[in-house]
Amino acid sequence: MLQINDTIISPDLFEERFLCDLSSCKGICCVEGDSGAPLEWEEIDILEAILPEIQEDLSEVARNLIDEEGVYYIDEDDEPVTSIVNGRECVFTYTDENGVCKCAVEKAYREGKIDFYKPVSCHLYPVRLQKYKEFTAVNIHKWSVCECARSLGKINNVPVYKFLKEPLIRKFGTEWYEQVEFAANELSHSDLSGMDMQ
Repeated sequence: MLQINDTIISPDLFEERFLCDLSSCKGICCVEGDSGAPLEWEEIDILEAILPEIQEDLSEVARNLIDEEGVYYIDEDDEPVTSIVNGRECVFTYTDENGVCKCAVEKAYREGKIDFYKPVSCHLYPVRLQKYKEFTAVNIHKWSVCECARSLGKINNVPVYKFLKEPLIRKFGTEWYEQVEFAANELSHSDLSGMDMQ
């Protein structure tokens, strides 16, 4: 494991390959799963505020669900997650002309309607964060629906940390990411076990 500041990073961030292949998976990660997407508490207020800008892209079922139950609920781990429709897809999804499930929040961002990209947990996937009292664990979530992304990542030799450069910087900052890059460069001739880059 690698420690940078108050984060403990799994070696999988360097060793695993990943590159989203939407043409193959059709955005199934926004549909399948045990619960909604994890949310930061401050993201709930943001999602509620931007609803007028994304409503038209949401399904009628999703709009009704949000009206009745809100944009989030508390899951089995006692954490806030996005509300889901029929126990499956996130309320913020829509399907494009190619049958690909996409994020209405991200669409509005790309169209310049809002300045919030999307929940950081979605942006970071396949990285999942686990917060503890004194540190945050940075792990890779391995899910069968993303097998095509792992295959494409291997073909193109894209490590997870490179695929997720933008969201990792968004979450942890440029200096943190530069230390990740330094660690990756050292990996070929160093043992990450016990490395501390505080």
